[in-house]
Amino acid sequence: MSLSDRLRAARGESAAPELAPGDPATTPAITPARETSIAPGQSGATVPPRAIPATAPPQTIRVTQPASPVPSALPEPDALIALKERASAALFERVGARLNNPSLTEDQLHALVRTELNKVVEDETVPLTAEQRLRLISDIQDDVLGHGPLERLLADPTVTEIMVNGPDMIYVEQRGRLTRSSARFTSEEHLRQVIERIVSRIGRRIDESSPLVDARLADGSRVNAVIPPLAVNGSSLTIRKFSKDPFKVNDLIGFGTLTPEMAELLRACVQARLNIIVSGGTGSGKTTLLNVLSSFIPESERIVTIEDAVELQMQQDHVVRLEARPANIEGKGEISIRDLVRNSLRMRPDRIVVGEVRGGETLDMLQAMNTGHDGSLSTVHANSPRDAVARLETLVLMAGMDLPLRAIREQIASAVDVIIQLTRLRDGTRRVTAVTEVQGMEGQTVTLQDAFLFDYSAGVGTDGKFLGKPISTGVRPRFTDQFKEMGITLSPRVFDIPSPPGKSR
Repeated sequence: MSLSDRLRAARGESAAPELAPGDPATTPAITPARETSIAPGQSGATVPPRAIPATAPPQTIRVTQPASPVPSALPEPDALIALKERASAALFERVGARLNNPSLTEDQLHALVRTELNKVVEDETVPLTAEQRLRLISDIQDDVLGHGPLERLLADPTVTEIMVNGPDMIYVEQRGRLTRSSARFTSEEHLRQVIERIVSRIGRRIDESSPLVDARLADGSRVNAVIPPLAVNGSSLTIRKFSKDPFKVNDLIGFGTLTPEMAELLRACVQARLNIIVSGGTGSGKTTLLNVLSSFIPESERIVTIEDAVELQMQQDHVVRLEARPANIEGKGEISIRDLVRNSLRMRPDRIVVGEVRGGETLDMLQAMNTGHDGSLSTVHANSPRDAVARLETLVLMAGMDLPLRAIREQIASAVDVIIQLTRLRDGTRRVTAVTEVQGMEGQTVTLQDAFLFDYSAGVGTDGKFLGKPISTGVRPRFTDQFKEMGITLSPRVFDIPSPPGKSR
């Protein structure tokens, strides 16, 4: 082994081929270097940095080392997390007081944070690629002004629901399927900061004395948060996203939720001022369908919406939006949906739209429908039209009025004209599975008649999707007589019964 090879082995360096005089690799280095010249018989001598000649004597072998160490590897993920935490702390020291400055607009606040954040990152000595630098700045900006690691999921149009089961476990729903996301929070405190930022923006609070809350994002997306001690494995956050561009009826037809014939019938029902209840399970699309139905209301009418947390995206101009308010820290100041329904009757509404009935306000809503406020809309949790009637009966009893069951059923039969049943099928799609007319009372029973039913007999395709669609039962509802009186016409195909495969009508 040559002397140069032994020296390289002593330093832990890999052996390199010797360079011949005049080899292109012997051209001068760009940066100053410390040159070690090793002549035959010498142990080594160090000379000051100088220009390296284009050629070298044959008996001299040079080993060139950088003047300052440059890391050969990029930072590990843990190092990036530590860098992110340091940069976030430094940013808060610089602009913490100005983050709550009411004189700054949202754009000015973002510009301020970006400027200061660039300075903070430049002060760090950790080497970063351009991509890592942009990612770091974006992550810290999301933490300071946005929703942390959820910001990218909120911006993804394919994500319809976000479920946080603690700081390091985030699931998302995409195209009807649940998958675990790679995003995570740095700690429980980080997750709590994001939750508190969401709820504080709409004047609500979450703490040990009130450890669960319903809230909403600026775009109307529904938020539910639960923190310890109720959430044992860490704070839980569930966000049901709403589309920034509200779905129209053509979108639901494209998704297979509705058929064109059903959409034509529902449009006529809204324009004829029929009282409609949208029934369905959790996450079946009730609010989305309610938005679409409300888009059929004429612009000339005054609409009052009443919700726990504002979610409806009304497309008319003449709309009054009311939102319930929880009790304050002293247990006072609560304004319930029932209070708002009663108050709305004094606001000269043409239409009352209740986001969801879930208590005693059901009685007030039914009375409003029966006292001249035709064309009202609402939703209820139930698994079928018959269950929806039973659910309304139960909710009326929650009003605390000692009413006989027959009187309650008569109120329901008189007030409600149409029940639209939505179902989330096991393939992840949301379909209208029934459009049912409430015809009246027979004895002690509320009579119902289906106008459309979902065709389950069509089976399931190779991709696991249901092949069926809602089809007409062939029975023409009695309320279509009102359409003629109001000059609303339906095409004959609406109530046509589809022909069996292979046969023509």
